[in-house]
Amino acid sequence: MASLRRLALVPFSVIVFAVATAAPVAPPIDEAAVLAAVRDPVFPDRDFPITAHGAREADDCGAAIARAVHACHAAGGGRVVVPAGTWRTGPVRLESNVNLHLAAGATLKFDPDPARYLPVILTRFEGMEFMNYQPLIHAFEEENVAVTGPGTLDGSASATAWWPWKGKSGSGPSQKEARARLVREVAEGVPVAERVYGEGHFMRPNFLQPHRCKNVLIEGVTIVASPMWVVHPLLCTNVTVRGITVRSLGPNNDGCNPECCRDVLIEGCTFETGDDCIAIKSGRNDDGRRVGVPCENIVVRRCTMRDGHGGVTMGSEVSGDVRNVFVSECRMDSPHLDRAFRFKSNAVRGGVIENVHFRDVTIGRVAKAVLGVEFDYDEGADGPHRPVLRDVSIERVTSESSGTAIDIGSFPAATITGIRIRDCSFRAVEGPGRMQHVGQITLDNVGIEPAATRR
Repeated sequence: MASLRRLALVPFSVIVFAVATAAPVAPPIDEAAVLAAVRDPVFPDRDFPITAHGAREADDCGAAIARAVHACHAAGGGRVVVPAGTWRTGPVRLESNVNLHLAAGATLKFDPDPARYLPVILTRFEGMEFMNYQPLIHAFEEENVAVTGPGTLDGSASATAWWPWKGKSGSGPSQKEARARLVREVAEGVPVAERVYGEGHFMRPNFLQPHRCKNVLIEGVTIVASPMWVVHPLLCTNVTVRGITVRSLGPNNDGCNPECCRDVLIEGCTFETGDDCIAIKSGRNDDGRRVGVPCENIVVRRCTMRDGHGGVTMGSEVSGDVRNVFVSECRMDSPHLDRAFRFKSNAVRGGVIENVHFRDVTIGRVAKAVLGVEFDYDEGADGPHRPVLRDVSIERVTSESSGTAIDIGSFPAATITGIRIRDCSFRAVEGPGRMQHVGQITLDNVGIEPAATRR
């Protein structure tokens, strides 16, 4: 029997419900093995200032930056340096062995004119492959690429540029029709090359997307005003995201979304976002299952999460599975942060999420829940694919204020089991928890203290 204390709002200790047998368990890997596999790329010690290739602050610098990137690549690699000042540009494509370095006082400001991001290229929208606008910074099938430095990347998104395409206002350009069409095309198996969008479809690009790359480093930069997802490594191996600051409160402005990646380290970053701070993904619906690449071997440590829907989230696009995730020594605190640890899927997305570990996380305020599981997300039980969540540990986590401690919403065909919460303290909890269709959850030395009753 688990040792419990002060469980005033959630009266359970060890709960075991019978569940159907889930898919086979993948062999686990530990955090040390992940860290041993992640290495920063190394670049030759030579610089290619964009000013040496024709960049002037008074002009658009897109062509000059492209010349500097190509010259750096052709010479065998080095740093493409953006000096202090504000430099306007369109999309930037990186090549192998190129480190795009923003010096102190440098701002790379991206033109919000969508026409600058044509012609369309292969990319993804919410885990679905298609041909769309180019990301603001991207690399495709490159090796040893980086974006570094103390400078700023400004995506120029606002209430009048990019963000209105979300369609919340009910008038003006909206992604709704095109997004629904893309969902249908994925379900119907339309070849990716025939899923052509771009101009007139209002599907926002991501900000920084290395795609099918090896040895990626994103370090030190401040990123603001993204059209959509901010840092989106896609189908990459050996990725480090270190010491960046993301301040971008627009719709779907997730801070860092590794998708179908392997061997990823996210450390020392600060996130203030309009969606999840970190969201780990592996493709959506039939596209995720068709590509079939999990997101695995992820370490998140010493990060700060402020505004956002979730501090560290897995989902909702996890059709290709997520496994081996280690989160430690993070700080989460904001009245506008909904959940600390969040898992999302449903019977259309499916997917297996396993071997996930949270430890030594300090939480101030979260508005909804410390642990949130949403297998009733969007379509909920309306589909043939059974999502699975198993082998999750939460240790030495404290929270000072939350809507509730544990909120799990699911359906009978899903599997949620092997959840272990140990040596945790959740204070000032405002409402009762929810435990819907859970297999096994174990609490050991867990305190849940109700918020003081107002008089």
